[in-house]
This record gives sequence, C-alpha cells and structure tokens, in this order.
Amino acid sequence: MDIGAEIRRIGNTARWSWQGVCSAWAREKSFRQWTIVNILSAALAFVLPLTPGERALILALGLMVLVMELVNTAIEETVDYISEAQDPRAGRAKDAGSAAVAVAAIAGGVAWLVVLVG
Repeated sequence: MDIGAEIRRIGNTARWSWQGVCSAWAREKSFRQWTIVNILSAALAFVLPLTPGERALILALGLMVLVMELVNTAIEETVDYISEAQDPRAGRAKDAGSAAVAVAAIAGGVAWLVVLVG
C-alpha cells in the first residue's frame, strides 16, 4: 500500500466534499436555512441540561437533515442536467428527494419533542 497515494486520496476526497458544501451554500437557500436551524438547535442542545446521549441524538439528526438536503440537491442537479423537459419521473425523483429532507426534519423534531417532554 502506497501511504502517500492514500493520503492524497483522502485529501482529494476532503477537498471535493468541501467544494460540495460550498456549492450548496452558495446556490441552495434551503441548505443555508437548515444550517441556521442546526446551529440554533445545537446551541440549545448545549445550553439545556441534556444527557450526552440526548445531545448526540439531537446533533446527529440535525446533521442528517443537512445530509439529506445535499442528497436532494444532487438529485435535482442531476435531473436538471439530464433534461429540463417536464417528465413525471423527473418530478417524482425531485419530490422523493424533497420528501427525504422532510422525513429527516420530522425525525429531528420528534427527537426534540421526546427529549423535552420525555
């Protein structure tokens, strides 16, 4: 195994991932909005007297919303690249991506509800 090649590969992966985050931040209002929601959620998770497990759950689910938003962006960009013509399959693909974000957000909301009420 070539250690230098592996380090370069990890560096490239990190650079490409960061480029994806920067692109989503620049082009996707919903990604910026969810990022702000996550910053506020994380701040609240550290201010409230939560257990480490509760805090980890809140933080992880918040990040999952951002993950799903990035996946949704990838789906939308790919569909639009292939064709901007109206097609029911393209609409369903975009709707499914959007639904994935919504389900992740609901999971985060449910976690907050259970932690606060529980």
